[in-house]
Amino acid sequence: MASSRVGQGAAGVRAVALSTLTFFLLATLTFAQLGAASPRFEPRGDHQQRAAKGDKYLVGVGKGDITGPVVEINFAGYASTDQVGTGLRQRIYSRAFIVGEVGNPKNRFVYLVLDTQAGDTAVRNGILEGVAALGSAYSVYGKANIAVTGTHSHSGPGAWFNYLLPQVTSLGFNQQSYQAVVDGAVLSIKRAHESLQEGYLDFGTTKITGANINRSLYAYLANPAAERAQYADDVDKDLTLLRFQRASDLKSIGVLTWFPTHGTSMLGNNTHVSGDNKGVAAYLFEQSVKGSSQAADGFVAGFSQANVGDTTPNVLGAYCDDGSGQMCNFETSVCGDGKSQSCHGRGPEFQKLDLGVSSCFEVGRRQFAGAKSLYDSLDSTSTPIVGSTIKSFHYFQDMQYFKFPLSNGTIVQTCPAALGYSFAAGTSDGPGAFDFTQGDSGAPNNPLWQVVSGLLRAPSAAQTACQEPKPVLLDVGEMSTPYAWSPNIIDVQTLRVGQLLIIVSPAEASTMAGRRWRSAVKSAASSLSLTGTAEPLVVLGGPANTYSHYAVTPEEYTIQRYEGASTLYGMWTLPAFINLTLSALPHLAPGATTAPSPGPSPPDNRKNSLSFQTGVVLDAAPIGQSFGQCTGQPKAQYARGAVVNATFVGANPRNNLRLEGTFAAVERKEENGGWKRVRSDEDWSLIYTWTRTNSVLGHSVVIISWETGAQDAAGTYRIKYYGDSKPFIGNIKAFEGTSGEFTLV
Repeated sequence: MASSRVGQGAAGVRAVALSTLTFFLLATLTFAQLGAASPRFEPRGDHQQRAAKGDKYLVGVGKGDITGPVVEINFAGYASTDQVGTGLRQRIYSRAFIVGEVGNPKNRFVYLVLDTQAGDTAVRNGILEGVAALGSAYSVYGKANIAVTGTHSHSGPGAWFNYLLPQVTSLGFNQQSYQAVVDGAVLSIKRAHESLQEGYLDFGTTKITGANINRSLYAYLANPAAERAQYADDVDKDLTLLRFQRASDLKSIGVLTWFPTHGTSMLGNNTHVSGDNKGVAAYLFEQSVKGSSQAADGFVAGFSQANVGDTTPNVLGAYCDDGSGQMCNFETSVCGDGKSQSCHGRGPEFQKLDLGVSSCFEVGRRQFAGAKSLYDSLDSTSTPIVGSTIKSFHYFQDMQYFKFPLSNGTIVQTCPAALGYSFAAGTSDGPGAFDFTQGDSGAPNNPLWQVVSGLLRAPSAAQTACQEPKPVLLDVGEMSTPYAWSPNIIDVQTLRVGQLLIIVSPAEASTMAGRRWRSAVKSAASSLSLTGTAEPLVVLGGPANTYSHYAVTPEEYTIQRYEGASTLYGMWTLPAFINLTLSALPHLAPGATTAPSPGPSPPDNRKNSLSFQTGVVLDAAPIGQSFGQCTGQPKAQYARGAVVNATFVGANPRNNLRLEGTFAAVERKEENGGWKRVRSDEDWSLIYTWTRTNSVLGHSVVIISWETGAQDAAGTYRIKYYGDSKPFIGNIKAFEGTSGEFTLV
């Protein structure tokens, strides 16, 4: 995760019950994650005149709402107990992309991009079950060919993880949060399947500047100079875009992109749900092609992560917010007091002091602008996907003491999962607590933490030796009370269409780790002649399927900054991932008819996960008021660029998530006196905020804020609120609220 430490704090005990003291101590580590207006579209001419390129495939795209409980649930990503939802800035989605062979319905794959912190085991299991329940037509989709990736947003509801460690700050597992993600993902696959038609795929690449820098450059510089010299930048700047076109009229039905930058533009004290910068990019792209002669209705834009591990969208660098104006220490990320708490990265609009909102939009806009410019040039610059082969493989691997040879013949092994001291230090995207630092050696600078670590489980001598030079803070892979704390069994998956191979990574690969992984797969694919005369194109997407924290190079691991300390399976994690991928690569050969052994299944903790969350007990309106009543009216007139606010008597939005719907809307008055919706809570500019004003009586208020802009037409408007109230006894009831009219000039 990002400087996040999802999976990071944890409560435990040696016995079945959780120790309240230990739970509190570890939760307060703040285990960081465990993570402009649109340019006008200018048509390029009649699409009917464009020549099709490449071979035909079955292609389909779909989108489903996964916005879970937007209030009273801890966010997934920063793993801060204080980051609990208070509303919604932007609905979050699952975007599904299906590619299949025209003549063989069994050969196809699904690539999901969820606006979540990651893909994970519980959610993936639920998606597989949900797709199977759709009927026999969906039996072609299963474990081998469904990849569940997350955009790594740190601004979405959590409490849907399979393992105990990432559940700690969310007070366990929440069925409503989990089900929203699963149901929306299944719906997106259903819609993509229903849209399947013959079409074409082509791709291009472009450079995106100003959207990422390396937040752990000290560790990156530990990689061999000769290797670093092969690359112009210390993070990957290339965005790869795959275009989906239907054959009937060559209109585009969607795009799928890969580019690495953390979903940490929105800061750790933001409490409004959003898809972070990649959610912005997807929203802007989809809005930009509406009504275009080049794009079909229902166009879907997916912005997937790549080797995101050591990247940050806070591109102005990390500074000490202690009044000194100094940059954080290059090696340890500490400030003048020797601690990391005041070290924070700065996004491109950091001076606006708006919890990262402006920086988030700008980093998202930069990704969108580059992708859209590339998209507009594809007819003359793209490379077609060719070759009829569509294959995929998936299997599970237990990483506990997995032995394998390096390229020089040396036998090495991985380890049971463990987190080092620097894991608790976080990163400049979300610093940790107390006196942990980047590159923390585990020396007794605070003996309390050694005691706490030992209370949970002191690592065995074998584990200590295996994880060297990582000093083990949390021996999570060897703790299973009351159920498994972290994954030891990971997914190994790769998808292939034509000359495109997609590595599906369970971990956040660092920049150089991703480069080595892609390079190894490309070299092996060439040696095996997997793609014929076409040069292999290899991309890496994730974090996916089972979230397993980080994967750094062995050289970066020795530095033991946050990313190295969060590499669960020891120094040889990355080489093991590469070995496991390459060993199964022959299964992607055109004539291959075999699949790898499925391996040991990971535990499924959905039924036995703890939960200390409470449900909604009661909603009530104050005496003399009614639900939906507008108690704070907008002013009569606003200039464009102003913020319009309306306050309503509210009810808890957990009563009805309004999936595929909205909590808020802006309507414009038309000439005939009717009203037309022009904004919903899908839009970045419309913000829904819920506040409980009396917990005993069940009173709450909702504020709906519209951030108007130059793109909004002058006219007469009103704000709508859609809610659902729960009586102490009886059924939940829907209601609406409407503000007075106001004009925008």
